[in-house]
Amino acid sequence: MQFVTAPKHLTIRHVPPGLAKALQAAQRRNGTSLNQTVLELLGRSLGTGPQTNGLEALAGTWSKEELARFERATAPFERVDAELWK
Repeated sequence: MQFVTAPKHLTIRHVPPGLAKALQAAQRRNGTSLNQTVLELLGRSLGTGPQTNGLEALAGTWSKEELARFERATAPFERVDAELWK
């Protein structure tokens, strides 16, 4: 049986300007190093990192009042119309 070890260092050459700009924007959004940003993006795209829906930045940002208002507004969608299920 042969074991393959992953490289500890990786150099990526000829990064197109548009990709470099997008990586820098992601780095600023995440508030992480460029290396950490690239590792997270590679991991997610290859299915080895955490998968997110991109909404984590919004989680927990509503006040209790905003949540209550949302729940009141969407309450009609929770009711089942029995006539439709006959």
